[in-house]
Order: sequence, then structure tokens, then C-alpha cells
Amino acid sequence: MKDKYTPQLMAMPVVAGFPSPAEQYVESPLDLNELLVKKPAATFFVRAAGDSMNGAGINSGDILVVDRSLEAVDGSIVIVAIDNEFTVKYLRKDKSGIRLEAANSKFKSIVFTDDMELRLFGVVTAVIHQFVKSG
Repeated sequence: MKDKYTPQLMAMPVVAGFPSPAEQYVESPLDLNELLVKKPAATFFVRAAGDSMNGAGINSGDILVVDRSLEAVDGSIVIVAIDNEFTVKYLRKDKSGIRLEAANSKFKSIVFTDDMELRLFGVVTAVIHQFVKSG
């Protein structure tokens, strides 16, 4: 049985350059749901697969936090179903129409046509990425 442990948030940010001489103090317990989920009834988690969004910091195996209540705007990272197949991409809206763009130049944009069925499932608000896989 695992012990219930609540991670603590450090009061001082960690410097990504040279170390800070300041002492790091514990601020408060950190609840990832409180930090990442604004509307619990509209939020779900989905695991990413593939490498089309690597340039956006989304790697295969990462967990995406998706809010179904948000309006998708140009530049949003979205979860959509195209003809009943799910994908995660940047949403692009302009004069020429709507398209989905990968964050990896190896993948072509998906341009929507009238014969395609598009369903928006939500806007990606965060990604949970592990550097070391435990197991």
C-alpha cells in the first residue's frame, strides 16, 4: 500500500541559470488538480501518442490536460476527431478556412473540406511530461 504524500511547492523559483544563494523554503502543499484543472466537470486527461507535436513540447506518452469548456481560437492546441479519428494539433483559422497544423515539420497540415467530419473535443491547457519513467 502506498503512503499518501502531498508534494510541496517551493516558495522560491528554481533558477535555470546560475544557482541562487537564497534558501529554498516550502510554501504550501501542491495539488496538481488545483493547479491544472480550472473546471473539473469539463476537464479530462488524455495520453498523447506519436511525434507530430514534439515542437510544442508534447511527446509520445505525455498526459494532456484538456478543457472542453474553452473556446478554441486560432493558435490553440486542440483535441479533435476527424472522421472519428482523434488527433492533437494546432488549430489555425484564417481567410482560407480551418486547418490543423502539427508542431513537427515532418507532418503536413490537415485542411478541412466539406466531405470531412470535424468534432472539437477540447483545448489542451497543460501537458504532464516525465523525464524519467518509473515502473
